[in-house]
Amino acid sequence: MVRYGAEHLESAKSARSRGSYLRVSFKNTRETAQAINGWKVDRALQYLENVKEKKEAIPMRRYAGSTGRTAQGKQFGVSKARWPVKSADFLLGLLKNAEANADSKGLDTSNLIVKHIQVNQAPKQRRRTYRAHGRINPYMSNPCHIELILTEAPESVQKSSDADERGVRINARQRGARNRKAIAAA
Repeated sequence: MVRYGAEHLESAKSARSRGSYLRVSFKNTRETAQAINGWKVDRALQYLENVKEKKEAIPMRRYAGSTGRTAQGKQFGVSKARWPVKSADFLLGLLKNAEANADSKGLDTSNLIVKHIQVNQAPKQRRRTYRAHGRINPYMSNPCHIELILTEAPESVQKSSDADERGVRINARQRGARNRKAIAAA
């Protein structure tokens, strides 16, 4: 049995999938995984397909050095965004695999959310590149391990009408969280 990063999730209501030693950029895959974390599976699949077609972009938050700016990052509240097609392809495969696992377990596949997704660095693979004056430099690849867990979404309870928000101010972080929640729900 392989250990997952999240052990507290009930296995009867969740489906898992993982890939090890995948030859895809760790940094790009980490950003792509964080973009779909907490989303419904249908929306995550559509989003990754759109990333492959460059209709929607992946926000680059942590590993954003020398990343160009694009208007497609506005929906996430960032200006730096990219379209990592290879990372999206690997994550699409894992999502479809986990969805098939959920289907074989008898879970409701239309009500699944990405509860846990984790990307870890795998050992680097070494090649060499030849430089001027007879020198040789390393030419490393940065593969990764990916694991994800899908769970059935809990039933939502409607908020009572007397507990309305009346004139409550929210800060930028709260506004961004609401925007991300609205995008994930779409």
